Amino acid sequence: MSAADEILDIVDENDRVVRRATRGEAYAKGLRHRCAFILARDAEDRVFVHRRTATKLVFPSHHDMFVGGVVGAGETYDDAALREAEEELGVSGLPRPVPLFSFLYEPGGGGQGWWSHVYEVRCSLPVSPQAEEIDWHAFLTEEELDRRLARSAADGGWLWTPDGLAAYERLRATRA
Repeated sequence: MSAADEILDIVDENDRVVRRATRGEAYAKGLRHRCAFILARDAEDRVFVHRRTATKLVFPSHHDMFVGGVVGAGETYDDAALREAEEELGVSGLPRPVPLFSFLYEPGGGGQGWWSHVYEVRCSLPVSPQAEEIDWHAFLTEEELDRRLARSAADGGWLWTPDGLAAYERLRATRA
């Protein structure tokens, strides 16, 4: 089964399930669905940062400081967070990610967006990221990450996923 054929819960503005659709239909029609974002830190408290592959359906070749993805139909956010973190980091036996907050991400260019639950997990295991999802990765200190975020793509900086940026800005605001 391809990623576009995966079945998702479609939700309303209050995160209540209203129907189900394939991921392909949800993306094509801008249907509101659910996602889990996981900030992975190593034993030295550095943040896992990666570049998405060019074949990703959403934000190809963008950098992100979260691993994660869509929540499958009938799946809980918590279960999706653990599944996605283990899949994308290429590890098994992670502790259950700790829930931090949730928000409705609504892209500026239209579309219905997605409900996003944000988590954090400690990964002291050696990572082997999923090659279909990630084509570059590193663990960066928060200072290194902030320096990367401060440079615009026009100034030679990285292109970041807009939903990841929105989640990271909210995370920093909750910790300020």
